[in-house]
Amino acid sequence: ADFAPPTPPLVPALVVQCVNVVETRGLTETGLYRVPGAEQLVREWKRRLLRAGGALPALGSVADIHVVYHLRYICPGVGREGAAPPLTQLPGAVTDIPDDAACGTALRHVVSKLPPANRDTLAFLMLHLLRVSRSPDCKMDVLNLSRVFGPTLVGHGSANPTPLAIMEDTPRQCKVVARLLSLPPDFWRGFVGTEQENLVP
Repeated sequence: ADFAPPTPPLVPALVVQCVNVVETRGLTETGLYRVPGAEQLVREWKRRLLRAGGALPALGSVADIHVVYHLRYICPGVGREGAAPPLTQLPGAVTDIPDDAACGTALRHVVSKLPPANRDTLAFLMLHLLRVSRSPDCKMDVLNLSRVFGPTLVGHGSANPTPLAIMEDTPRQCKVVARLLSLPPDFWRGFVGTEQENLVP
């Protein structure tokens, strides 16, 4: 919430900017979100963004689109280098409900109860990932995206998980994101709308 705008939807500007650049230039990239960006460039842009404070440099000038999407990790509450991921409050037991309809109802309820900034950021990212999954060029279906984003969005039960905990959590993280991506886009649009001025480039 500390990094979200004062008016809804409460999505941090860095997340919005990264997604807008990725959707403008990256939806024809095979393996989007799987191919790593050049580490040196990622570090350089991270330093720039952290020094910039509230004013974000124009990410459109970053030549390698794979660098742009890795910058989302420095936004607290969204990536591995920030605070807790948006879904640390999501009970893993919800995804163990065998009936798809009942699981969907339970997930909708739990997502609706998340803190507003977590919920809105999650909705914004889910709509983005659904667009990526529909791009034939990206070749990133829901399962692939779930594997990539599970650790980022769901995280672990503790701040410093053991290697065993990481190994045990990975399938659950993937399952949670896959279930979330199975919810209809209109559910997610209910939180972020489609014409919110703070969600456009």
